Amino acid sequence: MINWNSVGVGALITAVLTIVFSIAFFPLFFLGPIIGGFVASYIGRGDNQDGAMDGAISGIMGGLIIGLFYLLGFGAISVIIGLVFPDAGIIAGTISVILGVFITFMAIIIAGVLGAIGGVLGVLVRENG
Repeated sequence: MINWNSVGVGALITAVLTIVFSIAFFPLFFLGPIIGGFVASYIGRGDNQDGAMDGAISGIMGGLIIGLFYLLGFGAISVIIGLVFPDAGIIAGTISVILGVFITFMAIIIAGVLGAIGGVLGVLVRENG
């Protein structure tokens, strides 16, 4: 059974750590979803399958948050470009929406898979540690 409180905590941890790692040292961005999924399943009370599900859902929710932040950022950049260069505003807006949606989908998929891995690890540590 899905523990929504732990999934919410894991999603926030996923989003915050992934954004921080992406800014500070990009090659470590993948640790955010793993740690978020780990925490979601560790504080939840389920078996391996429940842990993987909690981790995956927290990763998906975290990936959605990350994607929305990037989408808002690209939108702000396209507005600035549109204000400076009015003719290029439509093109910049279209490119920013396409790029933002692509990054959102990729963030959801990557964070979901890595969150599931972290979820299984969290259950293993809780049960054997």
